[in-house]
Amino acid sequence: MWWRSASFILDRNDNESVPKPESRLLSHMAPENPNPPINKISAYYQTRAAHHAVVTSDWLAQAQAAVGPDQDAKPSDPDSSEKPPFSVIQEFNSWRKQPDLAEAVAAIRALASVIRSSEANTIAELQSELKTASDSLKSWDTTSISLTAGCDLFMRYITRTSAFEYEDFNSAKSRFLERAEKFGEISYKARKIIAMLGQDFIFNGCTILVHGFSRVVLEILKTAAESGKIFRVLCTEGRPDRTGLRFANELAKVDVPVKLLIDSAVAYSMDEVDMVFVGADGVVESGGIINMMGTYQIALVAKTMDKPVYVAAESYKFARLYPLDQKDMVPAVRAIDFGVPIPSKVEVETSARDYTPPQYLTLLFTDLGVLTPSVVSDELIQLYL
Repeated sequence: MWWRSASFILDRNDNESVPKPESRLLSHMAPENPNPPINKISAYYQTRAAHHAVVTSDWLAQAQAAVGPDQDAKPSDPDSSEKPPFSVIQEFNSWRKQPDLAEAVAAIRALASVIRSSEANTIAELQSELKTASDSLKSWDTTSISLTAGCDLFMRYITRTSAFEYEDFNSAKSRFLERAEKFGEISYKARKIIAMLGQDFIFNGCTILVHGFSRVVLEILKTAAESGKIFRVLCTEGRPDRTGLRFANELAKVDVPVKLLIDSAVAYSMDEVDMVFVGADGVVESGGIINMMGTYQIALVAKTMDKPVYVAAESYKFARLYPLDQKDMVPAVRAIDFGVPIPSKVEVETSARDYTPPQYLTLLFTDLGVLTPSVVSDELIQLYL
């Protein structure tokens, strides 16, 4: 099954010629740094609990440390009335404080601001500024798949036409900004599009199992409830950051019947379940997903008991990655508090996410439409070419 919507990326009405890239093959290579330090906790997971508006006090320091010092920065003059230089990290920080704005969309908005504030005099200079800003944002957390994919897709979308070569710079810059704002608006609306598609699969009297805190899954359930459908939800606890508790609280606010499960009770409760809904940190070329730790085992149990597993993910999470196994991806490390002292000789698994292969997934609800896992690679080619 593959439902298409005419909502995204390729603007086929512009009749613009697209320059052929040197290679149309998607990279299946390993990340540039296959052995990052595993003792450093991912910035994404350090701030995940506060993902709805609260930014930790050391967030900006982390971001600036990741980007590195600005060699061209001049010491501030307290008597100077000059406007401070534009910082893409500070702009990203500002957008990210909005409670309903995804991290990748905040990055897209910040990159649009780079164009708006740029003092470049040529297209080449502007593109160089954008690339530098994009690299700075991606370096904030190299383990964040959606952040990297969102920045890459933004760069591909706004520069995918050769028409800029034949315009004066001001006109070209205006078109860059127009495309940037259009991309940001499309990305921002993605969650609503997915909610309208996904809620059609929820029927009266069904029981839904969810894992982790996915805002797009929450939007689907809220939309279904607002349309008058009666259903109940089983939420896994989501250790160690207890994202399931937060998800259950949000559902209780809109009077959706919800039951909280400990993570190890998934198989025990699966016979009550009619369908499984999960979000995704990233959708990879194989059609599989990278998501919160525990998603893979839930999908295995669901497949064994013949329960459909639905994934809700925005298209800016489609990444040029092809993991072959659980260890074939950049690790995202998070702190785990067991509540009791752990002997130093005991090793603790601190990985924050796992990989679920496509054969255990039923459908993906995206702003591109409802996709089977087998067509994800085709969509990735269209997005990145």
